[in-house]
Amino acid sequence: MTDILGMIDEDTSKSALKEPLRIFLVAGEASGDLLGANLMRALKAERADVQFFGVGGKNMQAQGMESLFPMEELSVMGLAEVLPRLFKIMSRIRQTRKAVLNIKPHALVTIDSPDFCFRVVRQVKARSKDIPCIHYVAPSVWAWRPKRAEKVAKFLDHILTLLPFEPPYFTRHGLDATFVGHPVVEKIDSRGDANRFREKYGLKANQPVFCMLPGSRMSELSRLLDKFSETADIVLRHRHQAVIVIPTLAHLKPYIEKFFVGKGINPIVVTDDQDKYDSFSAGTAALAASGTVTLELALADTPHIIAYKLNPMSAWVAKHLVKTPYVNLINILLRRPVVPELLLEECEPQPMSRALLRLMDDRDARSQQLMDFREALIKIGLGDPKPPSVRAAEAVIETVEKNILKKRSALP
Repeated sequence: MTDILGMIDEDTSKSALKEPLRIFLVAGEASGDLLGANLMRALKAERADVQFFGVGGKNMQAQGMESLFPMEELSVMGLAEVLPRLFKIMSRIRQTRKAVLNIKPHALVTIDSPDFCFRVVRQVKARSKDIPCIHYVAPSVWAWRPKRAEKVAKFLDHILTLLPFEPPYFTRHGLDATFVGHPVVEKIDSRGDANRFREKYGLKANQPVFCMLPGSRMSELSRLLDKFSETADIVLRHRHQAVIVIPTLAHLKPYIEKFFVGKGINPIVVTDDQDKYDSFSAGTAALAASGTVTLELALADTPHIIAYKLNPMSAWVAKHLVKTPYVNLINILLRRPVVPELLLEECEPQPMSRALLRLMDDRDARSQQLMDFREALIKIGLGDPKPPSVRAAEAVIETVEKNILKKRSALP
């Protein structure tokens, strides 16, 4: 069948779908909502007749989706949060599956949130083999639980990866996989304005700006904020004129501001995306919890280190099950320690402050990080004429077309 499809001329393939393109998308959290919105925008550019259904947040709704139910119901993390809402979540899985089967979309595209999305896909596949199921954002099988690749290959038809080395982990199990690039590179036009940030908050042109990002979950703040604030205190002793900036989410701002009362540190706490990116652009150095934010810092040319501390049980699991020598995506992409990683027992104020002060003082160390940042970002799509969302949209449409042609070829 692959040979037959490969012989079909491109014009024939493009005309295979004679009706409006129906895409059912499911996102379960804010990052997935942004990915979904970008994908929807790119799909509309490819197919003016596309129709969207599914579950998404405000960004996906702005692109023309009426969400089946509030996406926020799925944005729960950890056993303690999930258990009280387990029956509600299970009912939402069934509701989503029923909607997919009723609508009969040309493709079901699930975005990240594997705990919810994979359950939906398995239930759909158990009742219908005709709907291609595409998952956007591959689970990190290269880091831990590598057998997941073989498991997802049994119920997915295609997987879209953010990192260039991920597809072989899935194709070896017979699952089509396409590297599309990381969505962070699509933010190149909104990297921030340092002058605007300094003017807005009354900072001097040469005043050092130290960005501190202790995580986006309350559990992370409870573990990291104390260590990060002690680190900031040490940095301020050496750089009296420095200002601390903490970009965070709106619902976390009161907790952070209350934490710093009476501590002698008066950080600027910002919740607006523009302020966040402007602060990165103005940043002399940054301390961040591990995560995608480090790619945003790299895009803004902000030298930084990462630090993270887990609870004892999670730390034991990480030490014994994680297969990669690095946790920072820059380091993983380049296979070398570009960004200092101060994890677990090393997540302490003294080593963190030493690493930060070095980045603030050592021009060569700063310059080397910035050059390495550019190398890593190119690997995930920076400078590519086709942004990740366009590549993802093309992969979705190609999967739909192949499925239509496959069904036609099976007709008597």
